[in-house]
Amino acid sequence: MARAQQSYRTLDFSIAVGPQLHRMLRDRIVRNSLEPGARVSESEIAAEYSVSRQPVREAFIKLAEEGLVEVRPQRGTFVRKISRAAVMDARFVREAIEADIVKLLAERQSSELIAELRLQIGAQAAAATANTPLRFLELDERFHRTLAEEAGKSYAWSVVEGVKVQMDRVRHLSAAHFPMNKLVEQHRQVVEAIASGDAVAADTQMRMHLREIVTDLPAIADSRPEYFEDRDLA
Repeated sequence: MARAQQSYRTLDFSIAVGPQLHRMLRDRIVRNSLEPGARVSESEIAAEYSVSRQPVREAFIKLAEEGLVEVRPQRGTFVRKISRAAVMDARFVREAIEADIVKLLAERQSSELIAELRLQIGAQAAAATANTPLRFLELDERFHRTLAEEAGKSYAWSVVEGVKVQMDRVRHLSAAHFPMNKLVEQHRQVVEAIASGDAVAADTQMRMHLREIVTDLPAIADSRPEYFEDRDLA
């Protein structure tokens, strides 16, 4: 079984273990520490986290519902390979939601929000300059979440978080070659469209930004074909 030498975090046994374990394993799959196609063992995970097999089993069920693991009768549980079709579906849903979010923000024109977003872009630029892609990915997540929360669309963001997991797996897979400066500039264009109150431009810039993965996906799939279950999907 492929796995990191250490867990990302230790469990807090003063609160429910199951949800924590699910989040940790989900994070490891998204970061490709648990590699696509790898077999995962209830007993080994239980031993690693010093828990019984029951919370591990519960975490596996949730991960299966999210399309991250699959149970193969008589063979075991395996990390699902990345579905190119699921990536494209997630991009479609995310684009529809986030384009409307930035349109709403452009119509409201909050100077406090613009100041916050510009600070975030500064931090993103610093991460790009320092060539720290994992830090950039954290800041990127914060940027998009901030947009949703400021638009009063926290539930919509929870929907996005639920569907974009396959996108996130691809992004972590390509982190070493991430076009960070390009993405920072795309974020800047979104913010400036919001600042100017141009809802149409904000919509356009966000859609262009989220379609970046459409361009990048074929090359990423070609670089690690063993990680994809439908690499040749048109």
